[in-house]
Amino acid sequence: MISKKLINGLNDQMNYEFYSAHVYLATAAYCSAESLDGFANFFLMQAEEERFHAMKIYNFINDLGERANVDTFPAPNNKFSSVLDTFEKALMHEKEVTRRIYTLADIALDEREHATMTFLNWFIEEQVEEEASFDSLIQKLKRIDSDSNAFYMLESELGKRTFEAGK
Repeated sequence: MISKKLINGLNDQMNYEFYSAHVYLATAAYCSAESLDGFANFFLMQAEEERFHAMKIYNFINDLGERANVDTFPAPNNKFSSVLDTFEKALMHEKEVTRRIYTLADIALDEREHATMTFLNWFIEEQVEEEASFDSLIQKLKRIDSDSNAFYMLESELGKRTFEAGK
């Protein structure tokens, strides 16, 4: 039987994933307001991915015969100084998500809750990809600097991103 501490942690993470979707929606709104539609699309797809993550946890909690508790969360940041700033803040956010998932995995490991440990491994692997993706985009944006052609090419590439629920 799963402990209350672990169920509470799963519920907290589920809500944080919903919050993450709002973080990326706010980031997309900034990009849209700056007429950076490709970057806006990237962050809109990121928001979809975060909602998918939240629902994955929601379903897991229900599969355990427990109750998912949807809660409120603070307003996301809506202030950015540049596209580079959006990605740097996104990477910081993803590092916080990783920290939270590691803490949750530690609880599952301490409690020898094998089903939850297996479930969380998917998120651990996902976070490696998330951080690497944001770091790569930050490095590209720094290399681009003021090259408008390269900036346009990157924005065009990110404008083609789609969300795949199987991810």
